Amino acid sequence: MASRADRFKNAAIKAAKTARKWAQTAAREADRLLAEAQKRAKTEQRRKKVKAALRRTAKVLRAAGRAAIVAGIAAGIASAREGNRAPTKKARR
Repeated sequence: MASRADRFKNAAIKAAKTARKWAQTAAREADRLLAEAQKRAKTEQRRKKVKAALRRTAKVLRAAGRAAIVAGIAAGIASAREGNRAPTKKARR
């Protein structure tokens, strides 16, 4: 029959092996969770970049639209001014 010290040692070894097994399982799970969190963070970062790019594009298009309106108004004013002028005689040569 095993002595008390041997039984204690065997129980300690068995507990250590079980703890190591569960530690490895926990490490695998932590790695899996970390990979998923990184993937989500990258997706979120990408989404933020796309939104920022769309905001910049919208700004540029708004400015271009305003410039087109201003150019149209200026052309209309110039045309109206040209219509109000007295016709000039062409010089004969």
